[in-house]
Amino acid sequence: MSLPLSGKVAIVTGSSRGIGASIARRLAVDGATVIVNYFGSAQAAEDLAQQINAEGKGKAVAIKADVSSISEGVRLVNQTVQQFGKLDLLVLNAGLMNNGALEDIDEKAFDDHFNINVKVPLFMVKEAAKHFKPGARVFFFSSSTTRFSGVPPNYAVYTATKGAVEQMTRVLAKDLGSKGINVNCIAPGPVDTELFRHGKPEQVIKFFENAHPQKRVPQPDEISPIVAFLSRDEAGWVNGQTIFVNGGFAV
Repeated sequence: MSLPLSGKVAIVTGSSRGIGASIARRLAVDGATVIVNYFGSAQAAEDLAQQINAEGKGKAVAIKADVSSISEGVRLVNQTVQQFGKLDLLVLNAGLMNNGALEDIDEKAFDDHFNINVKVPLFMVKEAAKHFKPGARVFFFSSSTTRFSGVPPNYAVYTATKGAVEQMTRVLAKDLGSKGINVNCIAPGPVDTELFRHGKPEQVIKFFENAHPQKRVPQPDEISPIVAFLSRDEAGWVNGQTIFVNGGFAV
């Protein structure tokens, strides 16, 4: 029996670790060929690709690209198509979250966040759309901070980028939907990753744990199955949605 994503080719940006690595593994379990994208974590990316290939379901190859750069993001798309002949799933997981007080925000911090969280993903979709066939999928990543009334201070720029991708999702679902291409956005709450823990004192982590009904922060493997499901043919009628995968954190 063939696996549900057999024959599919997926790019997962920022997938050497954290949620991205979990998504790459999950798509491969369902039979996809996965591009494990990295920039600074070559060994982690290569190790993940080797693990996926050793499992013998899907396949994986690690490709370096700095997805804070439009030219590099576009190159990643074209290199994938040249190497594998197609692109079916574009998972725009890479992101930046360096929060700071209002008085500490400068133009570079603003531009860095919007480049990697908004601008490059948009231009990667533009390039990928040249190669997509009906049934292709695009996944943006937002955050439950866009809905959580208890969002802590100092999240202004990061949350602004996530609001932007939610709105791009709505519009691109119309732009590409007529071609049979679905665009959705996944919005986790806090997830126990290196990115989440970076720079946070223990009391802040406890705050987020207590904000969940289950009084815990989930693992990446609790997020990736929703991407795998939406990648299947059976999910073809889910389009233009921001789906909050947060355990009731922000409802």
